[in-house]
Amino acid sequence: MPDKTLHLAAALDGLGWHPAAWRLSRADPGVALTARWWAALAGEAERGALDAITLEDSLDLQSTRPDGTDGRTDQLRGRLDAVQIAARVAPLTRHIGLIPTTSVTHTEPFHLSTAVATLDHVSGGRAGWRPRVSARRSEARHFGRRDIPPLDPNRLDEPDAVHRVGDLFAEASDAVEVVRRLWDSWQDDAVIRDEPTGRFVDRDRLHYVDFTGRWFSVKGPSIVPRPPQGQPVVAALAHSSVPYAFAARHADVVFVTPTDAGHAASIVAEVRASEDTVGRTDPPLRVLADLVVLLDDTPSAARRRRAHLDELDGAEFTSDAATFTGTPAQLADLIADWHRAGVDGFRLRPAALPDDLGAITRALVPALRDRGLFRAGYPGGTLRDLLGLPRPTNRYATAATA
Repeated sequence: MPDKTLHLAAALDGLGWHPAAWRLSRADPGVALTARWWAALAGEAERGALDAITLEDSLDLQSTRPDGTDGRTDQLRGRLDAVQIAARVAPLTRHIGLIPTTSVTHTEPFHLSTAVATLDHVSGGRAGWRPRVSARRSEARHFGRRDIPPLDPNRLDEPDAVHRVGDLFAEASDAVEVVRRLWDSWQDDAVIRDEPTGRFVDRDRLHYVDFTGRWFSVKGPSIVPRPPQGQPVVAALAHSSVPYAFAARHADVVFVTPTDAGHAASIVAEVRASEDTVGRTDPPLRVLADLVVLLDDTPSAARRRRAHLDELDGAEFTSDAATFTGTPAQLADLIADWHRAGVDGFRLRPAALPDDLGAITRALVPALRDRGLFRAGYPGGTLRDLLGLPRPTNRYATAATA
């Protein structure tokens, strides 16, 4: 029988990943700035028993340019804060994981740790977090604390670009390390509520993290008690060796961008090699393949829909991830093929919302269940439980009892 541990997530962004999606969506364009939109999308994803939704975010406006605004007014611009969307959706859902994206380049890790820990508390242990490197000069200019020289996407193999990208990921590594230490800075049993002695917390079970590095100096402890999951799930998007290594050191889940089954197998092998190189001791990364999906009842209808979207946008759609255009049954066959190649699951990016998300939950998921590839519902528990990840031991509690 096929392995039933296939994981499915939906990546949600605005009105869909195709830049002309807003022109075909049944929803009013302004709805993406309302809580009810995100609640409806999360509810639909949960009806399909997806493991998680991810919420995109950045520190500057959406743009077709690699750096800076493009001046276009025919594409969706503007978004809500991903962490706050997740916090609003949390009490309206029961099972699905919530993984917001945040920048670690211009945001203090102390603030990030408290925001994601709070999300884990209010969701009952369903929080995740995707730390994102901000390599754009336009993002840095919003803060005025540092200058990031422009990076040419076509010259990233030049020594200066390699050095700057390496610095950004080294800073991201320190940020995630600080966040993880802060999540552990309260032991699970630090809150004692001992009325006879008048002590609400046991101060000996709160710990300084005492992190000093090139970019951060953080004393701790956190102001938020340890999250229900101990450590919320950390996810990373990776396209090449440097982010693969970053994920191997710091993440629980890695989103990758194969083009076919053979490429998927080679990426999985590279990710596993990165885990060996960095000496990973945590459970192996859950490797999820990203796909932009545009679905319809027939292959020709899906192609016509994509052609119409491209026509409205004035250009053929391109993405960092492969794009699938076809029927849910065809997508189920592709998923089975790539799953056999070694990926643990998929993060599907709906091209246009809400239609493509509905096709995922109401047609693709049943097709995967018919093939024995996906569970019938939620087994209960935290996001870590859904992903088959153990609850980590608190590093400071271990040190205190050693």
